[in-house]
Amino acid sequence: MADALLIIDMQTGLYDGPDKPFERERVLGTINSLIGRAREAGAPILVARHTGPAGSPIAAGSPNWQLWQGLHVDETHDHLFDKTRPSCFLGTDLARRLRALEVNQLVIVGMKTQYCIDTTCRVAVELGFSVIVPEDAHTCMDTPALKAEAIIAHHNATLAGAFGLSGKAADVRF
Repeated sequence: MADALLIIDMQTGLYDGPDKPFERERVLGTINSLIGRAREAGAPILVARHTGPAGSPIAAGSPNWQLWQGLHVDETHDHLFDKTRPSCFLGTDLARRLRALEVNQLVIVGMKTQYCIDTTCRVAVELGFSVIVPEDAHTCMDTPALKAEAIIAHHNATLAGAFGLSGKAADVRF
């Protein structure tokens, strides 16, 4: 049983930018399903927004910085916070908040697989949290070196075991 859901960087500028994330509609639906189940179980939902410096495309308050409109986040109920690094922990109050909520196991979903999902998963484990990274609830874009599908498959294999539990989002329980 997971204790909390952490959604990373599901923002307009990343989700709906010029390079579209791999299977973005399916991933959004999967994350929204997890949001519904977490909310039904009373599990905390924490939502990270990557924030660029003033003048950047994802500067605080800019249209691209906003959460994707199709994400079923309740800004009056869920905990939204901003980050400036790939880790959701560095420079934020996330670890303190998770400990205050008595979270032991964290479900990590969102974007981008090879940056913020990977980094946050590894740091969470270093900080003593158990992690579930549903293999079908994170995404990224193609890069010059690898297709997004290969990046996701690689990270699912790498993060499973040593850094967290894997499996399908449908199997996650709160």
